[in-house]
Amino acid sequence: MIDLGISKLALIGVVALVVVGPERLPRLARTVGTLLGRAQRYVSEVKAEVSLEIELEELRKMRTRVETAAADIEKTVGDEMRKLEDDFNEARSDATSGLDGSSSSDGGNSIALPVAKTTRKNWRVKQFAMPQWYKQRAGIRCNALSGAARVWRYRTPAGKAAGNKTFF
Repeated sequence: MIDLGISKLALIGVVALVVVGPERLPRLARTVGTLLGRAQRYVSEVKAEVSLEIELEELRKMRTRVETAAADIEKTVGDEMRKLEDDFNEARSDATSGLDGSSSSDGGNSIALPVAKTTRKNWRVKQFAMPQWYKQRAGIRCNALSGAARVWRYRTPAGKAAGNKTFF
């Protein structure tokens, strides 16, 4: 990089004073300062964008590693579940083979479960009503006021004493 000492900067200032002149030197200095400020801001923005891209690339790599790890875990869990299911089906078929004496058409993989019959005698009654104490604790409005009742309730004490003649 260019090595600028105090003597070199003073020499550049004297040459600029002679070439540009004392009338236009302050305006030139402001312009140069503005341009240097813009250049510094541009460089800092570029650095920020580069660091952001680096972080995004690291996050992408991390995401792919996590996805592959999740896929591996899912595969191993699925394999273990299939193995356990096969073991369970084998044990169930061994246990139930001697009970019935007859074999089913699907190889013994189905179990007949009793089906519960649902009756709805009181269909007008809410089955999952929220208790009043829960509504009060959660701050749910239970009793809605009409507009006139709300005006009367939130009227100032002076307005209540005067009756219907004043509104607030």
